[in-house]
Amino acid sequence: MSTTTERGTDRNAPSTPAPVSRKRTWGPGSIWSLVAWIAGIAFFFPVLWMVITGFKQEADAYTSTPKIFFTPTLDQYRGVLESGIGTTLANSAFATVVSTLLVLLLGVPAAFALSLRPVKKTQDVLFFFISTKMLPVVAAIVPLYVIVGDIGLLDNIWALIVLYTAMNLPIAVWMMRSFFLEVPSELLEAASMDGASLWTSVREVILPLVSPGIAATSLICVIFSWNEFFFAVNLTAVQAQTIPVYLVGFITGQGLYWAQLSAAATFAALPVVLAGWFAQNKLVRGLSFGAIK
Repeated sequence: MSTTTERGTDRNAPSTPAPVSRKRTWGPGSIWSLVAWIAGIAFFFPVLWMVITGFKQEADAYTSTPKIFFTPTLDQYRGVLESGIGTTLANSAFATVVSTLLVLLLGVPAAFALSLRPVKKTQDVLFFFISTKMLPVVAAIVPLYVIVGDIGLLDNIWALIVLYTAMNLPIAVWMMRSFFLEVPSELLEAASMDGASLWTSVREVILPLVSPGIAATSLICVIFSWNEFFFAVNLTAVQAQTIPVYLVGFITGQGLYWAQLSAAATFAALPVVLAGWFAQNKLVRGLSFGAIK
């Protein structure tokens, strides 16, 4: 008696269970995701509407009922470029970049000294830094105007650079100190035992670890400096005019030019949006630095 066994016909072999179709259920996580998407779209919609309005004619933009269907045009963006926005963008970029670099050069060593290398009465020093942010800028504008006028820096971009540096320095010190506190002090001790100097330890060990925090602090300083209006409108006129002051020029006694203002505001927002886009990886790491141990 002969028997033949073919592959795949063995009755004793375990049978493969049929795939079970699972129905997607809506749980609390899905509901909160939907709420987050709706909130995100709601916050982004004004920006999208601003960009779209820049492609309209003034007659289409200035209507009581929003006009959705229209013929796009580049006249508003072309007119904004021809009106001299490049100079104001250059002034804002120069003041923002230089003040941010100065803040990092002064704030990072100060934050390091107050965290990994603490000094006496550290809390008093920290309170002094943050107390400079408690004074309303309106109360300080008159003496600042007199001082800036006496030293001949009215309508000068360097006056804004000094003020932006002083404005952002306390925030940078507090932020960078929180990042430095997350670095174990044993790393410096191990580096010193290996013969590394303090500067070498900071450059090779500490700064690479806190680079996400530096990126997050830099971006916050860039946003604050780029959007600052009060000092710029009171201490500048023509030569050192920044982009927020330039945007106010579209509000005239004859009315508000919505299409031109939207085009100019798009140009004004684009550099900060691009900076945040390119630094988003380090920004997310910096904002979540130390959240999970």
